[in-house]
Amino acid sequence: MALSDAEQGWFPISLRLKNERVLLVGGGEVAVNKGRLLLDHGAKIEVVAEHLNAIIQGWVDLGVVDYIGQSVKEDILKEIIPGCRLVYAATDDRAVNRVVARLADELRVPVCAVDDPAPSSFITPAQVRRGSVRIAISTAGGAPVLARRLREEIEGWLPEGTGSLASYMRSRRMKVSTRYPDVQNRKRIWEDFLDGRGAEYARSGDAEKADQILDNLLDGYAKNGEVWIVGAGPGDPDLLTLKALHCMQNADVVLYDNLLPKVLLERVRRDAELIFVGKQKDRHAMPQDLINEEIIKHARAGQRVLRLKGGDPFIFGRGGEEVESLMQAGVAFKVVPGITAASGCAAYAGIPLTHRDCAQACLFVTGHARADGQLDLPWSDMADRRQTVVIYMGISTLPLLMEGLKEHGLPSDWPVAVVERGTQTTQRVVVGTLGDIAQKVRELDVKSPALIIVGKVVGHRVVSL
Repeated sequence: MALSDAEQGWFPISLRLKNERVLLVGGGEVAVNKGRLLLDHGAKIEVVAEHLNAIIQGWVDLGVVDYIGQSVKEDILKEIIPGCRLVYAATDDRAVNRVVARLADELRVPVCAVDDPAPSSFITPAQVRRGSVRIAISTAGGAPVLARRLREEIEGWLPEGTGSLASYMRSRRMKVSTRYPDVQNRKRIWEDFLDGRGAEYARSGDAEKADQILDNLLDGYAKNGEVWIVGAGPGDPDLLTLKALHCMQNADVVLYDNLLPKVLLERVRRDAELIFVGKQKDRHAMPQDLINEEIIKHARAGQRVLRLKGGDPFIFGRGGEEVESLMQAGVAFKVVPGITAASGCAAYAGIPLTHRDCAQACLFVTGHARADGQLDLPWSDMADRRQTVVIYMGISTLPLLMEGLKEHGLPSDWPVAVVERGTQTTQRVVVGTLGDIAQKVRELDVKSPALIIVGKVVGHRVVSL
């Protein structure tokens, strides 16, 4: 029975096809691609086609594929299909493929009409193999070229020795399980092994050196917690650093705030505990000292704690305060920088932060007001016309900021840009001047997170076609 678009999935081809009969209808290049995959899985292939590609003919001559006829006729197919585990309709004629698919469906045999999901009861994913390691890529049959392109990319970065690494870990699995019955402890040991030289030795086939690394981990294992203070960048998940992504995939606990879009949190390992410590509507943010206590509590419990922050943790991210508290508590930590909002948002908005014609410096400031509502900022420095000023967290105080800059010498027509949700798919850029930007932002209902860029560089903004 053909699957609907909502039900469409990929058929999990594995060793279950070993010595199973599979009917391949078609003898051209499309059939060659499916034939290679089926032979790789040990299937017994029977081919029906009017003409055979030279490669398929070679398989027939070698006896690894059976050629059972030239005619793609319904009566012949009705005799062949019932004894098959799978059917592939892989001719160059969609109409013929659909006839084959209809017959297979009527005879209750799973069928794949190549590049035609509608009549198919299963689809075959593009696959990457490294020994026993297999990665399947499916677009539900809707974009096979994309699936192949993704496969090419994965082929490029997946080390050739990954299969050897998997075999080594499988062979030592019982050894580790016997020493450490608790699954979390075992997981931690294997992650440390993969992060160190052990994985490198196992990939190259040097089991002796890999064993030395593993034995050292088993003998000296102590569940010590540590903290990773990580910058997640300004919002676009593709701007995550490799090290940030590695931390996200290995953390046991993640403390995050509302500056992080949900799509970024989807990169965190699925079994990690997520703790929100930011500000929500009608609810104050968790005080920094309580955040520090929460981080330390989990680290002392032996967990790997990820403090995930938007942008860079050491640029208006209070990362310095958290590091100081960790040092006082004697907790191990590391800091992973991220792309700060100034560079990320400006780049995506097409605004250079420096320009030899008008800006030889760039000043970062925060627009947070004091408890009394006043702004305590280096106004004279900010009013220097030879630089760009980037203001973080300044939307709520935008009118005060613009008035302050004018009072300290900048003209009312001085260029300003506000970048809302910078680097994200919903990014908006509002361009104006010191005199009118506050009104424009109010009329357009611009919300945080947003970045303010002040200076002549705004006039050099470029927008890609």
